[in-house]
Amino acid sequence: MRGMLANLAIVGRPNVGKSTLYNRLTGRRTALVHDRPGVTRDRRSGEAELYDLNFQVVDTAGLEEAPPTSLAGRMHAQSELAVEEADVVLFVIDARSGLLPDDERFAAWLRRLNKPVILLANKCEGQIAEAMAAEAHRLGLGTPIAFSAEHGLGLGDLHDALAPLLADRGFGEEVDDDLVEASKASANAEDDEHSGPLQLVIIGRPNVGKSTLVNRLIGEERLLTGPEAGITRDSIALNWEHDGQAIRLIDTAGLRRRGKIKESLERLAGADTRRSLRYAHVAVLLVDATQPLERQDLAIAESVVEEGRALVLAVNKWDLVSDQRATMAEIKRRIEQSLPRVKGLPVVTLSARTGRGVPKLLPAVVTLYKTWNRRIPTAQLNRFLADALAQHPPPAPQGRRIRLKYMTQAKTRPPTFALFANQADALPESYLRYLENGLRDAFDLYGPPLRLRLRSGRNPYAE
Repeated sequence: MRGMLANLAIVGRPNVGKSTLYNRLTGRRTALVHDRPGVTRDRRSGEAELYDLNFQVVDTAGLEEAPPTSLAGRMHAQSELAVEEADVVLFVIDARSGLLPDDERFAAWLRRLNKPVILLANKCEGQIAEAMAAEAHRLGLGTPIAFSAEHGLGLGDLHDALAPLLADRGFGEEVDDDLVEASKASANAEDDEHSGPLQLVIIGRPNVGKSTLVNRLIGEERLLTGPEAGITRDSIALNWEHDGQAIRLIDTAGLRRRGKIKESLERLAGADTRRSLRYAHVAVLLVDATQPLERQDLAIAESVVEEGRALVLAVNKWDLVSDQRATMAEIKRRIEQSLPRVKGLPVVTLSARTGRGVPKLLPAVVTLYKTWNRRIPTAQLNRFLADALAQHPPPAPQGRRIRLKYMTQAKTRPPTFALFANQADALPESYLRYLENGLRDAFDLYGPPLRLRLRSGRNPYAE
């Protein structure tokens, strides 16, 4: 019977091609790749396949000797945890640069762990590199595989080395037909827009405590944290469950104003964050209570609304605020002034460091998620429209009254309504706001963005 997927950890010095290998095996360019060493800091995991082999693969930070309390030391500790949890280790070296002392030191450490290790001599695109790969024999980890993660060379050799190691550990030996059918059914179900886990992304400016909040939510030090700004670069996704609700929790790099971004790596990290937002269901915008809702916070919030995602405002470091009543009043004033399209935006105050207030966050997220998915029956919508028209008829530009004929919900996520009118272009924005506010009041649609689409022509649902 097929059990859980085998867990493979990719380790090695900085800049040897670990993230490129991760992207190659997962078939997606999700891990950031850059010429600068040390781009990867947190562990990133994903499902991968190599011909007929399926497994879980973990990208790690580069192995470096450093004091435990330093950023590099904390990155090293995360990589060690990945190796501890791995069934097989892929140890990557750079064949172009040859063996370095760090390669030998980390090879000795891997030998002591008594775990199966596959040695990959990466960047073996030429004959010189292949010759240099032969040096790797002296690491005592078996015959190195000449490999190129960038060009896909050596994948067959990696498969041949990996297959018996997985089989020895009981992965992929037998396949239970019922499990296969269940897997197919699950895959088909995921095609439905309402199936699958809640996609929850944590966003905000650098150094507001996003990774600390994620660690607090899941109850373990899974992500790197510290006083240094901009520790997180990749968007890191974690599968998690809260009170029976499956959640895919995504930590992201901090977003700064484009004018302040000087380096290509930060631009890549920002693009990765924005890509995560496009696939999210709910975004938690984390702000610093000591500097709440600055211009960049509001710009991020506006981008969430523009994408049609549900938005929760989480105010971190609330324990550091002396006058909490005045601060909250100012936050609500800024929301009302700058974010009118998300009337009823949930605001949760918390301290990710101490945990105070954090238990209030997920209930607010789940409630908003349900509202974001809500569908209103057409009959109820048209009763609402009739009442709204009776209380406040639309204007009559140039003496010709605008007739609003019919309303229906076109889609959810976010709730989107189609309104059929005889002079759709003439209906003023103020009347649309009147209808939008009425919809929120009538159907308790507070929180998510709403969209009203005007349509000209006859009622398509009339007989």
